[in-house]
Amino acid sequence: MRVMVTGHNGYIGSILTRLLEQAGHQVVGLDNFLFETCTLGEDNVSVDAIRKDVRDVSRDDLEGVDAICHLAGISNDPVGNLTPNVTYEINHRASVRLAELAVATGVERFVFSSSCSIYGASPGGWVDEESEINPVTPYGYSKINVERDVSPLASDAFSPIFLRNATAYGVSPRLRADLVVNNLVGYSVTQGLVLMKSDGTPWRPLVHIEDISRAFLAMVEAPRDTVHNEVFNVGRTEENYQIRDVAEIVEQTVPGAVLQLAGDAGPDIRDYRVNCDKIEALVPEFKPTWTVETGARQLYDAFVAVDLAEDDFLGELLRIEHIKRAIRAGELTEDLRRVEATHA
Repeated sequence: MRVMVTGHNGYIGSILTRLLEQAGHQVVGLDNFLFETCTLGEDNVSVDAIRKDVRDVSRDDLEGVDAICHLAGISNDPVGNLTPNVTYEINHRASVRLAELAVATGVERFVFSSSCSIYGASPGGWVDEESEINPVTPYGYSKINVERDVSPLASDAFSPIFLRNATAYGVSPRLRADLVVNNLVGYSVTQGLVLMKSDGTPWRPLVHIEDISRAFLAMVEAPRDTVHNEVFNVGRTEENYQIRDVAEIVEQTVPGAVLQLAGDAGPDIRDYRVNCDKIEALVPEFKPTWTVETGARQLYDAFVAVDLAEDDFLGELLRIEHIKRAIRAGELTEDLRRVEATHA
């Protein structure tokens, strides 16, 4: 099968492309390569690719594609909050347009990277795919808007699938330092502190990026009738943690690290526990293997192996800092377009 991965050069995409190729699929990437310098260790992301902003995709780009794994977009709340209008332009409108082009071009399957962040504030209770959503950020709203607008495009010829990923963690050539497990391990390695930036009480579902990638692979290969126009929470039900529990795991993983509450730490309104039983029941091919404990160890080993520096961890590997620096340097416009692309 010929599979396009948008955002293939990013945090999850660089893992997903490898798994798809290992499974025998022909992979083509589409990425603006905004984060190609945000590299941890060896840069081994190599696949046939179209260097293009997802907002500029054309029908010609999709010719011969059987399935799209759509990852490209603003990837977290801080960047989403920096430019909310651009977040909606990229995450929502460009995603819907991509799906419409897929329909017009004859792409049969469209797997969208949504997020459990759409549940937002659901303190005290469990949520599943049928629960009321309560997004609290532009990022969260942009994801649910795509689900709402792409689902009606479903037909006998076009099968969309929506993966609400739990909060990701894990090692990648395009590491993100702004994800809670990655962040806590990184602070521990570079500063000797497990630095909690909230009061530690909120709940989060957590999932390794290799397991997210396994979910995408499973959806590409699953029987159509099982997954057609369905929503799936991606993770394991037992992998829901309070942030303070994650901090304690990291403290036990990193030798000499000391748990500390940040001076400005306070409550976090994002609070949700997510049931992931549906994907386990309907798509048994999806077999997640990671836990926060094993993921924290993987991150620690990787950071030690590259002698992770504090300046890199708090600079290029933080998506918001990378983007702000690129704007200041004139490499990126205020609407988050690569400057060289504006002259193409």
